[in-house]
Amino acid sequence: MKQHSYPSIPLAQTVVRLCERYGIERVVISAGSRNAPLTNGFVNHTFFKTYSVVDERAAAFFALGIAQQLKKPVAIVCTSGSALLNFYPAIAEAYYSDIPLVVFSADRMPHRIDIGDGQTIRQTGVFEPHLEAAAVLKPDVIHATATILENPMQKLLPKKASKQDVEDIQKEHQQHNEEEIARVLQQSILGQGPVHLNIPMEEPLYGMTDQLIPLAESKPNITASYPIPNDFDKLKNLWHRAAKKWVIIGQQPPCELSQDLIDQLCEDPTVVVFTETTSNISHPRLIHSIDTLMAPLEQSEGRFDEQIAPELLLSFGGMVVSKKIKFFLRKYRPQNHWHVDVKKAYNTYYCLDCFIKTKPQQFLEALYSKPFEKSNSPFQAEVLKIYNDFKSQGLDYLSKLPFSDLSVFQFLSQNLPSSIHIQLANSSSIRYAQLFDWARDIEFYCNRGTSGIDGSTATAVGAAQVNQLPTVLITGDLSFFYDVNGLWNEAIPNNFKIILINNQGGGIFRILPGTKDTPDYDRYFETIHTRDAKYIAKAFNLGYQKLNSQRGLKRKFSRFLKANHKPQILEIQTPRKQNDSVLLDYFKWMATSK
Repeated sequence: MKQHSYPSIPLAQTVVRLCERYGIERVVISAGSRNAPLTNGFVNHTFFKTYSVVDERAAAFFALGIAQQLKKPVAIVCTSGSALLNFYPAIAEAYYSDIPLVVFSADRMPHRIDIGDGQTIRQTGVFEPHLEAAAVLKPDVIHATATILENPMQKLLPKKASKQDVEDIQKEHQQHNEEEIARVLQQSILGQGPVHLNIPMEEPLYGMTDQLIPLAESKPNITASYPIPNDFDKLKNLWHRAAKKWVIIGQQPPCELSQDLIDQLCEDPTVVVFTETTSNISHPRLIHSIDTLMAPLEQSEGRFDEQIAPELLLSFGGMVVSKKIKFFLRKYRPQNHWHVDVKKAYNTYYCLDCFIKTKPQQFLEALYSKPFEKSNSPFQAEVLKIYNDFKSQGLDYLSKLPFSDLSVFQFLSQNLPSSIHIQLANSSSIRYAQLFDWARDIEFYCNRGTSGIDGSTATAVGAAQVNQLPTVLITGDLSFFYDVNGLWNEAIPNNFKIILINNQGGGIFRILPGTKDTPDYDRYFETIHTRDAKYIAKAFNLGYQKLNSQRGLKRKFSRFLKANHKPQILEIQTPRKQNDSVLLDYFKWMATSK
């Protein structure tokens, strides 16, 4: 059995051992010298599975993808200075998506900050608005004591500190650090979000030992209960009295709700359930494509608005993609809006009046726990008829689609196999995906916390480490090229696949209001380019195919799916100036065609 060795710096050793105590097994490390004690501590212990990712921004999103799938904290480690700042996009995403990341940043000693030394910034508190917890850890004084005492700027030790002084101060620092590290790691588990521990260390940095420093005995307290609220009977009565109810289910992982509860909701004639691909649930009476209802409604001159507007809105899950449903509910505000979540509630629709802090599964079980008098309300049937009429009207348009972003997504929805794991990039990709039916057992994920285009590739590569299903990333060109370092990773599985839809710029801007096809628009908004991924695929040893027609897509797609000897990119080049009109005409057609 391998003999474990630990950092000789007490603070670094404490971090490593408490990570083991709290079950934080996976650690993503970006190269550096100041973080060497942490790196050596993690890689020399068999409990940990470690990954090396050089680019800190990619490393943090890679870790986020792993944590997204495991629903457990994943640690990221970096050196001092600006390296740490590159973690921030993923930390913000983790904060808004409730994904547990543990940030370990190595730092210079406090008396070496802001004196002109290299690779130093003010690291303490740098992520503060977007953290569940953080701690200011105290440096060891028993390590490199002579170096500390020689520095005239230091305030850690008295100038003529005795051996006993050093031991007493070290004991105080050690106790503080153990308590703070334990508190922060515990919060990463309970709070399901990012936390930060900044770790100041003095040189020498590379020493290792098999001698364990004494740590206080403590047991992690990581259980939490979320009881049904005391006024639940009042809520339940109000729920069953209301004749016009909407349920909006935002982003959530698969199997978050049991199918029998989904069935009960959808079989209640007073309830209309709205979901998106990232809701990961299925039922024939769902409105699963919100914009297939909302986009034609916008052009129907208010014919159905009052008819479908709810009295009561229940929401749960994470972020909702559709802007159109937000606009609708902000205009036609329900009398009540309840949000169910163990952590937070956003007043997205400007009418939130009840935050129920429990699990949606638990809440719905209680809501439908006893038989109730079934309503004969026509509400669900009326709304579904409007939705299905729009959808049916759109089928004729879809059957005659020219080659475009819309036709590509229609093809993908019909031809991607079941039992796969899809990661969607932001902007156009996530929005087009909402418009179609997909195989029931496909899992969908997307970084919708901040909805940024940064990090989609790295997140997908991270998720592929732990999801047992084959992973497919569907991405646009700007998202792909922005996060090209997400491919700078030795751990990409051979069955990892990228579908790159390249419309030569930010195609989503062509759908938005504003003057198009001017030099300033082309350069600063749509950001037109002529790049493709051929040489990127070659640089990272990925298989590569390119096509620019519906015929080519049909001919090459099967071969792309079957290629599992190494990761693959299928680049689909669509016509830049047609995509926006094809989509907008689809919405118009649904609203006006008979």
